[in-house]
Amino acid sequence: MILQVGVKIFLKNTEGKYLLVKRSTDKYKGTKGNWDIVGGRIEPGSKLIENLKREVKEETQLEIMSEPVLIHAQDIIPNAEKHVVRLSYIGNTTGEPVLDTTENVEYKWLSLQDMKSQEDLDIYVAEILSKGLLK
Repeated sequence: MILQVGVKIFLKNTEGKYLLVKRSTDKYKGTKGNWDIVGGRIEPGSKLIENLKREVKEETQLEIMSEPVLIHAQDIIPNAEKHVVRLSYIGNTTGEPVLDTTENVEYKWLSLQDMKSQEDLDIYVAEILSKGLLK
């Protein structure tokens, strides 16, 4: 079985809104919800936060302005061959994203309440919101 670790972040702007990105359906097939938070898989041998900062920069050209805080860990076991551990953080940023459209085709900044009612939300983001882990 392949084990992978993913790092994701709820990026919060100066207005208190969170960044959601819409995945490219050309690149990501079979995902459960297309609106997700920024992040990706770690490169083995490098630190979690370095990977998180790299993913944020690659996908949005934004920088994390605060120390990321881990808020939740999830097991994602899509099949008998693959197990992903997804670590979700919260952190602050400023500015507007410039998307790498090979990965994400759209973005929006939403309040916590609006994020909870977002249609087609990634199921793992929805789980975190339903547990009240984001305040």
